[in-house]
Amino acid sequence: MSGAELVRSAVSAVTDPELRRPIGELDMVREITVEGDTAHVGIVLTIVGCPAAARIESDVRRAAAAVPGIGAVEVQVGVMTPAERKALTEKLRAGRPAREMPFGPDSLTRVILVSSGKGGVGKSTVTANLAVALADQGLSVGLVDADVHGFSIPGLLGVPSGTQPTRIDDLMLPPVAYGVKTISIGMFLRDGESVVAWRGPMLHRTVSQFLTDVFFGDLDVLLIDMPPGTGDIAISIGQLLPHAEVLVVTTPQTAASEVAIRSGLVARQTGQRVIGVVENMAAYTLPDGTVVDLFGAGGGAAVADALSEPGAPVPLLASIPLSPALREGGDAGVPVVSTRTDDPAAVTIRDLAAALARQGRGLSGRSLPMSIG
Repeated sequence: MSGAELVRSAVSAVTDPELRRPIGELDMVREITVEGDTAHVGIVLTIVGCPAAARIESDVRRAAAAVPGIGAVEVQVGVMTPAERKALTEKLRAGRPAREMPFGPDSLTRVILVSSGKGGVGKSTVTANLAVALADQGLSVGLVDADVHGFSIPGLLGVPSGTQPTRIDDLMLPPVAYGVKTISIGMFLRDGESVVAWRGPMLHRTVSQFLTDVFFGDLDVLLIDMPPGTGDIAISIGQLLPHAEVLVVTTPQTAASEVAIRSGLVARQTGQRVIGVVENMAAYTLPDGTVVDLFGAGGGAAVADALSEPGAPVPLLASIPLSPALREGGDAGVPVVSTRTDDPAAVTIRDLAAALARQGRGLSGRSLPMSIG
């Protein structure tokens, strides 16, 4: 193999950080020549002003320089033509028509809705940390912030203000934080905007576009952070994703648990399956051994019991203790599961992620390929 061929092989293996595929597979590598010990490498980016441009160029330079005999690297960066971008988007869709929702009943992606009956129970904090914990286990994870009026996922994951999805023609590539591909209405608001005052039709359209126009690629798990209650978005997602699984978040407090039961019952009416309950802000232990149950006890178990049916028990999957570190991490945009792995809340959430990963997705309602012969 010639020096240019060795360089091409090394450069082609560089991964696009947004598309999560090798740039050689994405047809982003152009002419490569070697003169003496200098490699001349041509690459093209998907769009002008690509947010990942600096990283891709740096990775390409590093990959080429690692080839034996190469002492210097010159990288020429261009941009795809409209025809090349069209070919790329068709390749990414893998034959799926534009604006078709890829998470239907036959999808291999497991869709889990994280819901609650009322606000203030830490649902979004649990969702963000759960997503990161699942990604840390090697799963490909997407996260949709469907809490349009009370969006908080970008802040919880430390996505910088003003960050927007990268657009390749009619595809949107979601930002990646802590290994999680995430999308939120907060990424589309103009400077100075912080409030979304929309009613049913606009809410339905927004959630639908998140599921159809955002290119998540091949996901193992898609988490959806639901708004509290049983309003328009819950109904819309029930229509769009009737096969989804539901995780109900509550606190030990009776007032919260009674309302949380309603969200599980509404989800079940749309055909979705409640796979478990998570109790947040549960009792915690002080250094002297004193146990403090600030919000009472038993709420999570009560919700699980109320949602269980004969032959279809709903388990209490986790009881997450009240944790200053969990709250501080949320405020700072640094998930506690990645930074304070010894914190009791982090340990519990990571155990929850492991339990969900072991469950796998049920095959009910999904068509399976069969061959006779």
